[in-house]
Amino acid sequence: MPRTAKWAHMVGFFAPFSFQRTLAYAALALGLLGCSASQAPTRSANGAAQSAPVAPLYTPPAPAPRPSTPLVLLGIDVLEAQGFAPVKGKRIGLLTHAAGVNRNGVSTIEVLRRAPGVKLVALFGVEHGIYGLLPAEKKYEDHTDARTGLRVLSLYNGRSRKPTKAQLSGLDAVVVDLQDIGTRSYTYVSAMKLVMEACFEHDVEVIVLDRPNPLGGLKADGPPLDTKWMSYVGAFRVPYVHGLTIAELARMAKEAPGVLAVSDAARARGRLTVVPMRGWRRSMRWPETGLTWIPTSPMVQDFSACVGYAMVGLGTYWDPPRFDLGFRHGVGDQYAFRGISHKSVKSEIIERELEQLKIPGLSFRRVSVPNREGKPMTGVFVEVTDWDEWNPTQLSFYLMQLACRIEKKNPFLVPDSAASGFLRHMGSEEFFRALQRDGANTNIAAFFADWQRRAKIYQAQSKRYWLYQ
Repeated sequence: MPRTAKWAHMVGFFAPFSFQRTLAYAALALGLLGCSASQAPTRSANGAAQSAPVAPLYTPPAPAPRPSTPLVLLGIDVLEAQGFAPVKGKRIGLLTHAAGVNRNGVSTIEVLRRAPGVKLVALFGVEHGIYGLLPAEKKYEDHTDARTGLRVLSLYNGRSRKPTKAQLSGLDAVVVDLQDIGTRSYTYVSAMKLVMEACFEHDVEVIVLDRPNPLGGLKADGPPLDTKWMSYVGAFRVPYVHGLTIAELARMAKEAPGVLAVSDAARARGRLTVVPMRGWRRSMRWPETGLTWIPTSPMVQDFSACVGYAMVGLGTYWDPPRFDLGFRHGVGDQYAFRGISHKSVKSEIIERELEQLKIPGLSFRRVSVPNREGKPMTGVFVEVTDWDEWNPTQLSFYLMQLACRIEKKNPFLVPDSAASGFLRHMGSEEFFRALQRDGANTNIAAFFADWQRRAKIYQAQSKRYWLYQ
């Protein structure tokens, strides 16, 4: 995933199981007192964030109206409605994280622990652990979870992110319940892919409980992934914004040759069971589901940040001291991925430059928040004004072009080794080479047209994996 500095992107938020929703709101309240990675701006009725131009924000934002009962049944809810038939009597492991909850906010760990006839015997942990309490890039070993007494099998031990034969020993199935955010570099889908590879190689069933793509299922946008740059932040050869749910990606991995790094025979033998949602439509963005957002990582505390991640994650990428475009996401410790600032250029200049671009579906306004010393900090808030016209990734590439214009030296004139993290997130070096060669004169429109053409081909081909219309 894109990150700030070393991109502390995946530290999850987790509350005790039976109080999940209560503590999620408590975390938001703490954020308003400066204890959170980001503070949510106020919302419009369609879920887009609204900025406060000058005044510091000390009052909680008004939540978007939502139904008293969620409109969408998640995969875990459907599994329960089925009487847990797909997992009953099986010894199962569970790959999940803080946002792996049912529609009432109860952790899937707890749901399966209490389910009659279900034998939950192990948990698989990715970066930051099952509860999201470990620092970014902190390695950890297998251990026993003090809360549940279950064995936690680490997929972030510094040696391998793929389950070993020993870790899968004795399991009939691995259940996957992870909340993705619809952007290729967010690594939960990478974790699922590696679990699928290991399970298919060792005759263990994979059961994927589906969840919404928060951005909806109708938009595909941004550069595709070249094989050369496949990595943990680019595991699927899809556009940067891919428009699929996690279960649809699992179907792609199972059915399409070459997605999984296993033999064709192992892929054919591999057993994949998908539990779809009920009530979700591709036209739905997260606010329309009626579901409560549980933070998926410290910088993605709400749907507003999820939208912003797709928009500015690439354009604000920096990996000091090797690679730096000058732009930062957030204003102070607020507006994660929705506010833009620059290390040396005033916000009014950035606002003017961005407004002059007339990017479809976007508008920009300055915001001001206090820093920890109480002094005002300003930035530019990005607002989606037209979801239909909005192209999720375009802003990032305009920021890259703008960086070439305002920096004294073209920031892309660095060795490939210095830009390797950026290139892995981009998934392609073609645009990078153009920026190195042409700088601020790069023909962005030509790249947009090519990516949109290829995205349409991708969407036509990926419809075979759709579970919803």
